[in-house]
Amino acid sequence: MKTNLTLVIALAAALFSAASVLAGETGNSVVLAKADLKWTVGGAGIASAPVSGDMAKGPCRFFLKYPAGLVTPMHHHTANHHVTVISGTITLTVGGKEHRLGPGSYFMLADRAAHVARVEGGEDAVFFIQAEGPWDVVMAK
Repeated sequence: MKTNLTLVIALAAALFSAASVLAGETGNSVVLAKADLKWTVGGAGIASAPVSGDMAKGPCRFFLKYPAGLVTPMHHHTANHHVTVISGTITLTVGGKEHRLGPGSYFMLADRAAHVARVEGGEDAVFFIQAEGPWDVVMAK
């Protein structure tokens, strides 16, 4: 039992040391406080805040904010993308099935999957998105 506790303490100390080294790295590392995000508001009150990459040119990471009550029309994105819900709640309809997703939920849309997102309740929905290519929105015909 004492050996297990010693091992846990040693592992924790190693992780804290590694975290300190990683936090101090420069070069390609990115550290942004919430207050440092630069939001750009677009149509329908949708806002984006880039974190890395160029949303218009290639793979990128960014925050996206949908205002409370927003319902998107059916659309798709050319790039496959990974999404984590940070705050708020949405109902995502994809493949004819509704999925209610709150903070901490994850989804990935690939192959130009058509979808609708509806923000539920009175709170804006904020997502973190990693797109594998340029970000676009293609409305369904």
